[in-house]
Amino acid sequence: MDLPVMPPVSPMLAKAVADIPAGMLYEAKWDGFRVIVFRDGEDVEIASRTTKSLTRYFPEVVEAARAELPPRCVVDGEIVIAHDGRLHFEELLERIHPADSRVRTLAARTPASLVAFDLLALGADALLHEPQSARREALVEALGPAGAPVYTAPATRDQELARRWFTQFEGAGLDGVIAKPLDLPYRPGDRAMFKVKHARTADCVVAGYRLHKSGPVVGSLLLGLYDDAGELQHVGVCASFPMARRRALVEELAPLLMDDVAGHPWGAWTDEAAHAARRMPGGPSRWSGGKDLSWVPLRPERVCEVAYDHMEGSRFRHTAQFRHWRPDRTPESCTYAQLEEPVGYDLGQLLPG
Repeated sequence: MDLPVMPPVSPMLAKAVADIPAGMLYEAKWDGFRVIVFRDGEDVEIASRTTKSLTRYFPEVVEAARAELPPRCVVDGEIVIAHDGRLHFEELLERIHPADSRVRTLAARTPASLVAFDLLALGADALLHEPQSARREALVEALGPAGAPVYTAPATRDQELARRWFTQFEGAGLDGVIAKPLDLPYRPGDRAMFKVKHARTADCVVAGYRLHKSGPVVGSLLLGLYDDAGELQHVGVCASFPMARRRALVEELAPLLMDDVAGHPWGAWTDEAAHAARRMPGGPSRWSGGKDLSWVPLRPERVCEVAYDHMEGSRFRHTAQFRHWRPDRTPESCTYAQLEEPVGYDLGQLLPG
């Protein structure tokens, strides 16, 4: 491979802001795997946000890049899996599998797409120093002939349209809006763009915690919600406490400690088969990398309010943020019914075909 921009390249990132800034280029914030795709003829390399190779996990995207991208180019984008009118992030996670046969089976069953939103090189020219507006024009022209499953991300300079996108697109599984200054060169690894994400709150049962890697202090609280059958489902964690707060939480939660996990709603968490019937912490995952998934069980009697951006199926997509305790709420009142449902939006309007 011999391109004017060669791997490794860290993608340009965005910093969170409270509102959509004026006078920029706006795009939906895609919920997938951020990648930079390098193509030099038949040679294709797909690099992750951390510059690790994802090429072997997405053979259908490799073939699509050969068929639909310009012969020599470097494209910044997102790999997504879309069907039934929305994105499915959990199906992307299933692709990171050591068995090539499993990867190819999933590629045929739920093929991934590439959504391109920046162009870093074309032919013999590096475009890193070109302004965002020029790179966008070059991207639209270069990928104009491309067909599914390669798409050019929709973009607009209309701030009001971006505000509508922020609301509408969530129903299709997207999680906000990205704003890009028009004169911005491509700055690898820098948080030079802006992102506006959804923020909501939920009251959750605190049913346990994990210890922090630094010692016997709380690392994260394990959160639960009751489903329609009255079963407590693990929906995620909240973390990011100051160290003094982590130490204080150990004392604060001590009266709820359980000597035996057998009586806990998630007492069967070490049984791999049990995870098929209920969401529990410590589920088998190829992403755990051998990490210690043990946790400290608590009687599920305390409720806290957390902030979250959006749901992925029956769990929080990202780590939630602790707001405060809710002594006025009973654990049984913490159900999925309290969660706000975004208005449905057919992803086929964004990714036709």
